[in-house]
Amino acid sequence: MSATLFAPDPGHVAVKICGITVGDQAGEIIAAGADAIGINFWPKSKRYISLEDATPWLRDLEDTAPRVAVTVNASDDELFRLRDSGVIDWIQLHGDESPNRVRSLTQQGLPVFKAVGVKDREMLIAAAEYEPATLLLDAYVPTDYGGSGETMDWALGAEAMEMWPEKQIILAGGLTPENVADAVRQVNPAGVDVASGVESSPGVKDLDKVRAFIAEAGSVMLKG
Repeated sequence: MSATLFAPDPGHVAVKICGITVGDQAGEIIAAGADAIGINFWPKSKRYISLEDATPWLRDLEDTAPRVAVTVNASDDELFRLRDSGVIDWIQLHGDESPNRVRSLTQQGLPVFKAVGVKDREMLIAAAEYEPATLLLDAYVPTDYGGSGETMDWALGAEAMEMWPEKQIILAGGLTPENVADAVRQVNPAGVDVASGVESSPGVKDLDKVRAFIAEAGSVMLKG
């Protein structure tokens, strides 16, 4: 089993704030208690930022929190460029990457984990084919690759926790400061991920909402 995005911390749910495009906000978000930040390098995303534009402030955040590159069906060359940039710690594969492709990337030494849109139990079971130790479960929206604000069925998230106790499950999809505590209670995930739920506009975070989200997520003690 490969390494996980978040260091194991029994009783604590980790928080990843995704879709950050403003360097000054990135530092404040980490200072507020975020355990990881996500930067979207998919050009069609509403939260897209180029690697060139993000590099200066990502470099300043080295050793503060994992810096996660969010990608969608990126080529090998693009993924290796991200890894070799020196400003990315993990790569989140949020496209249509197959289990075989993810396995190949892992074997080539890329620090990847998979995000999977899940709408039913059949899709959840299929997700077991992905080998990395961290798996992000998102709402299934066939017209979008994350950040849609749609809420995932938390019952499926809870089932995933029972099916794969050895995996680090991150819950995403439609989470907000108002519902994240309930989501954590129901699913008991290792981490939660949010983008649109803490924004004033796509890519621009509302820092009060960020702080409220982190506080609400942390208000629930994880089970066992």
